[in-house]
Amino acid sequence: MSKPVVLIAEELSPATVDALGPDFDIRNVDGTDRPALLSALAEANAILVRSATQVDAEAIAAAPHLQVIARAGVGLDNVDIKAATNAGVMVVNAPTSNIISAAELTVGHILSLARHIPAAHNALAQGQWKRSKYTGTELFEKTVGIIGLGRIGALITERLKAFGVKVVAYDPYVTSARAQQLGVTLLSLDELLAQSDFITIHMPRTPETIGMIGAEQLKAMKKTAYVVNVARGGLIDEDALHDALVAGEIAGAGLDVFVSEPPTDQKLLGLENIIVTPHLGASTEEAQEKAGVSVAKSVRLALGGDLVPDAVNVAGGIIDPYVRPGISLVEKLGQIFSALTVSPLSSVEVDIRGEITNFDVSVLKLAALKGIFSQVVSESVSYVNAPLLAEARGVEVRLVTDPVSEDFRDVITLRGALADGSQISVSGTLTGPKQIEKLVAINGYDIEVPIAEHHVVMLYTDRPGIVAQYGARFGEANINIAGMQIARTEAGGQALTVLTVDSPVSEELLEQVRTDIDAAIVRAVGITA
Repeated sequence: MSKPVVLIAEELSPATVDALGPDFDIRNVDGTDRPALLSALAEANAILVRSATQVDAEAIAAAPHLQVIARAGVGLDNVDIKAATNAGVMVVNAPTSNIISAAELTVGHILSLARHIPAAHNALAQGQWKRSKYTGTELFEKTVGIIGLGRIGALITERLKAFGVKVVAYDPYVTSARAQQLGVTLLSLDELLAQSDFITIHMPRTPETIGMIGAEQLKAMKKTAYVVNVARGGLIDEDALHDALVAGEIAGAGLDVFVSEPPTDQKLLGLENIIVTPHLGASTEEAQEKAGVSVAKSVRLALGGDLVPDAVNVAGGIIDPYVRPGISLVEKLGQIFSALTVSPLSSVEVDIRGEITNFDVSVLKLAALKGIFSQVVSESVSYVNAPLLAEARGVEVRLVTDPVSEDFRDVITLRGALADGSQISVSGTLTGPKQIEKLVAINGYDIEVPIAEHHVVMLYTDRPGIVAQYGARFGEANINIAGMQIARTEAGGQALTVLTVDSPVSEELLEQVRTDIDAAIVRAVGITA
C-alpha cells in the first residue's frame, strides 16, 4: 500500500521533516514555480507551505487527493480557505508558534525608538559621533498602551513590566478580571491614545480594524509618543502616519508589517523618525521550528483521520481533554446510526447530557456528521466537509445539551427523522477508568454493549426458540458470536438483539435470518476506525 504523499513547497526546518516521520512519501517542490506546483499537487495528500506559495482555488482544483493544507506560520493570506472548505480540505496553521518572537520584536522596536538605536548606529558607522542628537528617553514610569490584549499583548505586558512601565490596554473582548490578573488597566481607545507614551497594536486584520489608527487617532496622541505595528499591515493608515511623522504630531513609529510587502511607499520608509524591519515577527529559528513541527503534527492527525485542534476551517477550536475521548465514540455512533437507517435523513439531533456539557462540545456534532456520512457517500468525508454534505442534502442538524444525565455520568444520543416519517436513535457513553465505548440504547431499547468492529442488530417479536434459530444460521456460516444482548419492553413483545460478531456478515446471511425469524430489522453494522 503506497504511503500518503506530503508535498513541502517551501524551505522548512529539518525538525519539520523529523516530526512527519517515516509514514509518508515526502516530496519537495518550489511553490513559486507555478507549473511545477500544479503538477506536483496531482498526487499530494497534504501540502506544507510558508507565505510565498499561493494555494488558491486553481491549486486546490489541481489536487484531487488533497486532504490538508498546512501553513507553517500564522497568517493565511496565501490560502483560499473558502475553496479549501468547499473541496473538503482541512486548512491548518501554527497560531502560537511565533508569539514569543513577535512579542520580543515589539519590545525591540520600543527600545530602539526610545534610544534611537538604528539611527545612532548608522551615524557612527559613517564616522559621525552625534551623542547629543540621539538623546533618548527611559521607559521607566512611562505608559505603554497595548491595543489588543491577546496572547502577544500579554507576553509584551509581562516583559515590559520589568522596565517599570505602566501598562494600559484597549480590547473590547477582554474582561476586567483578566486585565487585573495581568496587572493592566483597561481604557477606551481614546483614553489610551491620549495617555500613552508608547503604543503597540496587536489586532487581527479585518474590515473593522483596517486603518483603525488613522489621522484622527494619530492627532489624539502625545507629540512625544511612539507607535509600533508588528501585527498586520494596514492597521495603521500609512499615508496618515507619514503626514503625522512629517508634521511632528508624534515622535516616531516602528513598523514590521506593511499594506504592500515589500512596501512601495519609499517616502514613509525614508523618514528619520521611523524604524522599519522586513516582516521579521516570526523570523527566528525557534519560531520557524515551532511552526514547522506544529503543522507537521497537524498533518499527521489530519491524514490519520483525526480532528486537528488548529484547523482554521473546522468549528470547535481547542478541544478540552474531557471532551476528546467522546469524539471517537460519537463517530462510531454515527456509523451505527447510518447503518440502521432505511430512508434518507431529514434531520439529525445530537443530544449530549451530563458533566461533559460544562465544556465546549460543538466538536461532537462534527464527529457525528462525519460518522453518519462516511457510511453513505462515495467521497472522502472529513470534519471539514461533513457539515457541507448535510447542507447539500437538506439535512437539518441540531446540537442539544443538558447538564443532567439520569443513568450515566455522560450520555450522547443521535436522534434522526427520516424522509419516510420514521424515527431512529442510538445512544452511547464512556465507562470506567479505561473509558470503554459502549452502545447503551437503540430506538429506546436499553442495552449496554461495548462497541466492536462488527455488530448485527435485529428487531423481532419475542418468542421461544428464536436465539437457537439465528444462532444456527451464524454457526453454519462460520460466523462466531462473541457477545449478545437482548432488550425488550414486555414478554412476548418486540425484542431488540445486538450481537457482537468476529467477522463481517453477508447480506445473503442477513436475509436468511430475517426470513427465519420474521424480523422487522436485521442489519449489519461495520465500524471503521
